Amino acid sequence: MATETASAAAPGAPSEDFVSLEAGLDALESAAPARSPWWRRVLLAKIVPPVVAVVALLLIWDLLVFAKVKPAWVLPGPADVWDELTSQWSSYQVGQAVWDSVSRGIIGFAISVVVGTVLGLTIARIPVLRAAIQPILSGLQSLPSVAWVPIGIMWFGIDDATVYTVVLLGAIPSVAIGLIDGVDQIPTIYTRVGRNLGARGISSARYVLFPAVLPGYVSGLKQGWAFSWRSLMAAELIAVSPKLGPGVGQVMAEASDNNDMAMAFGALIVILIIGIGINAVFFAPIERRLLRSRGLAKS
Repeated sequence: MATETASAAAPGAPSEDFVSLEAGLDALESAAPARSPWWRRVLLAKIVPPVVAVVALLLIWDLLVFAKVKPAWVLPGPADVWDELTSQWSSYQVGQAVWDSVSRGIIGFAISVVVGTVLGLTIARIPVLRAAIQPILSGLQSLPSVAWVPIGIMWFGIDDATVYTVVLLGAIPSVAIGLIDGVDQIPTIYTRVGRNLGARGISSARYVLFPAVLPGYVSGLKQGWAFSWRSLMAAELIAVSPKLGPGVGQVMAEASDNNDMAMAFGALIVILIIGIGINAVFFAPIERRLLRSRGLAKS
């Protein structure tokens, strides 16, 4: 009896399990590592890795040129490409070509976002339309954009309409499918709570669907931009005409016609830089902000 009395917890005293849990939480807090300065995190995580990767690729490229795996006119070195790109910048109208291509890509992508968003929301909310149209969108997404170029030329001639048609047909399915997939991942409890609070129609889309669907939607936008940019380059490579004005794809086509392999490599590098730059300047900050707002950011 005395043993049972001694072992009984005093009124108001915390239990052993609670004390152990509190001690464990204190240990976790005390073990949190000190954060390094922001500039060091950016330097080590964002700048150094891509710089090292680019340097490694240039070294491999130089080694292949030094080993003469291909003739110099077929595989020029990085220095040759740089010299050709800078010396022939004006004659190939590279600066104007970059501006024209980026402006076309942005305009076509903006239209694709509007159309793809409306289409995706409509299909996601109406089962009959989903059953009828979603397989077609999936097929269009897997169809190479270059296949639309001859059809666009026959429809509109070599004109801006052809370029924008190819861009839209390449980007709209990706934006719509990304939005549909994002809607499918929304927990049903969200829509039920929204209906109970009076959110229906446009209000439901604005206050319930869009906030919940943002991660999948942003991923769809990224993919839509990638398809938009690739479609644009395919159109500019094939639909070459003075009335279209210069474009980066047209620069590559002209370099191919002139057997100017160094400029062709230079145009390819410009295309890569634009694609990477758009992602780094526009999409990456949006993704970081979205993840940080939801407590999912790693740093």
